[in-house]
Amino acid sequence: MKWHEMEIQDVAESVSTDRESGLSGNEVEARYAKFGYNELQEAEKTSALLLFLGQFKDFMVLVLLGATVISAFLGEYIDAVAIVAIVLMNGILGFFQERRAEKSLEALKQLSAPQVSCLREGDWVRIPSREVVPGDIIKFTAGDRIGADLRLLSVKSLEIEESALTGESIPVQKSSEALKLKDPGLGDLSNMAFMGTLVTRGSGIGLTVGTGMKTAMGQIADLLQSAESMDTPLQKRLEQLGKILIVTALFLTALVVGAGVLQGHSLYAMFLAGVSLAVAAIPEGLPAIVTVALSLGVQRMIKQKSIVRKLPAVETLGCASVICSDKTGTMTQNKMTVTDIWSGGKHWKVSGTGFETSGAFTFKDRTISPKEEKALHQILTFGMLCNTAELKDEENESRIDGDPTEGAMLIAGMKAGLTRPSLRNSFKIIEEFPFDSARKMMSVIAEDSAGNRFVVTKGAPDVLLGLSGQVLWEDRQEYMSTKYAQRIKESIESMASKALRTIAVAYKPVNPGRELNQEEAEKDLVFVGLQGMIDPPRPEVKLAIKECRAAGIKTVMITGDHVITARAIANQLDLLPPGGKVMEGSALNKLSEEELEKTAENVYVFARVSPEHKLKIVKALQNRGHIVAMTGDGVNDAPAIKAADIGISMGITGTDVAKEASSLILADDNFATIKSAIREGRNIYENIRKFIRYLLASNVGEILVMLFAMLLALPLPLVPIQILWVNLVTDGLPAMALGLDQPEGNLMSRKPRHPKEGVFSRGLGWKVLSRGFLIGAATLAAFMFIYYKDPENLAYAQTIAFATLVMAQLIHVFDCRSEKSIFDRNPFENLYLLGAVASSILLMLAVIYYPPLQPIFKTVAIEPRDWILVMGMAALPTFLLAGSLLTRKS
Repeated sequence: MKWHEMEIQDVAESVSTDRESGLSGNEVEARYAKFGYNELQEAEKTSALLLFLGQFKDFMVLVLLGATVISAFLGEYIDAVAIVAIVLMNGILGFFQERRAEKSLEALKQLSAPQVSCLREGDWVRIPSREVVPGDIIKFTAGDRIGADLRLLSVKSLEIEESALTGESIPVQKSSEALKLKDPGLGDLSNMAFMGTLVTRGSGIGLTVGTGMKTAMGQIADLLQSAESMDTPLQKRLEQLGKILIVTALFLTALVVGAGVLQGHSLYAMFLAGVSLAVAAIPEGLPAIVTVALSLGVQRMIKQKSIVRKLPAVETLGCASVICSDKTGTMTQNKMTVTDIWSGGKHWKVSGTGFETSGAFTFKDRTISPKEEKALHQILTFGMLCNTAELKDEENESRIDGDPTEGAMLIAGMKAGLTRPSLRNSFKIIEEFPFDSARKMMSVIAEDSAGNRFVVTKGAPDVLLGLSGQVLWEDRQEYMSTKYAQRIKESIESMASKALRTIAVAYKPVNPGRELNQEEAEKDLVFVGLQGMIDPPRPEVKLAIKECRAAGIKTVMITGDHVITARAIANQLDLLPPGGKVMEGSALNKLSEEELEKTAENVYVFARVSPEHKLKIVKALQNRGHIVAMTGDGVNDAPAIKAADIGISMGITGTDVAKEASSLILADDNFATIKSAIREGRNIYENIRKFIRYLLASNVGEILVMLFAMLLALPLPLVPIQILWVNLVTDGLPAMALGLDQPEGNLMSRKPRHPKEGVFSRGLGWKVLSRGFLIGAATLAAFMFIYYKDPENLAYAQTIAFATLVMAQLIHVFDCRSEKSIFDRNPFENLYLLGAVASSILLMLAVIYYPPLQPIFKTVAIEPRDWILVMGMAALPTFLLAGSLLTRKS
């Protein structure tokens, strides 16, 4: 129903409520049964068991489990146990990471449900907001959060901050009058109060017309049901990689088995060798190492104020090509701040943002003292006298208790050295006429220490201008001529063009013995000047946007705020490039999907948009091939957050619905944190490429050793347990250390990789094959050299091959740190890698020289002189290619 169009009595009759006594106990119970509790439906939480089992749905993991069954069937129980151990480790890591993220999310939620004051059976009682039913009458005052959707019955200077729903940072003035509007938005419904919004000024009484999912917040949250989550690029790439590896493994298995049978080997023996080769072809540690790399990235991101709810989301930010960001609180501070003051023909600038009480006053780029400028000091003093806001310090953080506009004027006065205690010593407030949305002003009658009385009024500039017969001009009171009125109007328009919200200040002396009513006090005023304020940009966001642009990432502001404000903030942040467009929601409505897709490429600011618009914008950019990150804090942002490739919600101001829809939560609500997350995401992906390169080149080497030996009718140079040992230990530890590698210097100057870029792009496939071929050839050469010297001692030749393969891989791991050459990176930059390599060498020596392990791994002790052969052949693959690269450069 269109509650805003109905008269109050008609609304009360429609919901069957007695306006004098409220609902009875029986009526409340009946409405519970009909409407349910006043709460948003939450997505059903996955049980711990299902969450754990969900870790094993990956394609590669399923194939590994299949290999486990085959290995066990063929009697290779050690292989089977080792594979199961790796799969379980991967599952446990993923399970605990998701659980930890959920706990971090819970910590951000409210500790208790908000209470509301409700009229029940003639008495006002405090009840949890979830117990409110349609028809309940609710009373609220400044500082309260609205517990349901209400049609306002009565208001007193009521203002409500609705940014969670509309994106507008400035509180909305409310009334109780019926409205006749054509196609109104939520922000236009001044006689309604909505669930989850915050009362910043005044008080009111409202009649509940919507609860739970029937509220504006609930209806927007319902869009989440149709917003589909997207697989991340990393998930797609790893799935692609898994399929390639499986096909390769099966092909090579068939090739080896066929070649062996043709050469006279038994089918059973060749089938066993083929299975061993297939196990070698699949990097068993890859899923675990990817999970570990992402988990380590998550821990680093938590230190940078980012909480990751879904592991693959870390990497997705690394290939984001567009960031769609909310304005209020993300790009701006959500703290109204006075930046400009005009009085008597002079215009001062004020520095310092947010709730900082330090700042400078400048006139024509020259710093001045407010005490030396009579008009400036006077307007700041009046701004604090006609003001009820207070600055509160709580847990090392300041906040404004009261209206944000008054808070801004309070901070401006404090920057000039004025304080509440000093004002109380110098002035006494005799009477106060509170702000009223009809009058659009507030006044006080004050008395100074000398007994002089005067009225101070602040309010809408056009209203005060009409009530002022005089103007303070260059420290003198002048008659308000047309010339002065025009100068004031020009100043108002100049501030408005910069998206400043202007508040006018006026005063007049009064006779101490004369009592004034409100109407008498607020006429024949002396116009003092204007204070211009804005929700300022966060200082660090401008640089973050610049760095994102250098990284090839487009930043788009999407806000429910007015287009003038949005454009001004975008210009201050250098977000709008030459030719960049600004579009309003009304213009977006007229575009088809195809037209929006074409237009969206050149639009950098979308203003006055609805939740449906945000979803359309995200979809349009995705259809153009972009990887889209969407940030927001309100319920109105949640559908677009969920539909985006990477959804980002705010930890401080974000609603539970937005957080639930997101993959990443910014604990500090700061756009600059996204830039840090992008850097981390890019580095994680590059590190994943590094260890994929390392693992696959190593495995290609293992495969080719086995394959060439079969084709040359040689005995197996490696037994299955040695292959598995290399895969899990020698591959695993250095690969994990690669996941901690420092980023290369040019990481944030590269363009985002294309979302369809394959894992083997940028020459990775060639590097894997060429290094793998050389590792395999060197290992086989070492094996053949020792084997032909003493064919009876096969175990010794196999041990030589084993040691050569291990050392070749451990040398090769340093080459994987750079896209170019092993000589381009300092090996001591990554101490974790040095430790991992040292650990792998010690483990290899233990397997070779520790007698209890020798029978398990089929090894024998190597003579010291043969280590020259091992190290020479192991170093050959890496340094041969590095040398050829240096030769080409020269």
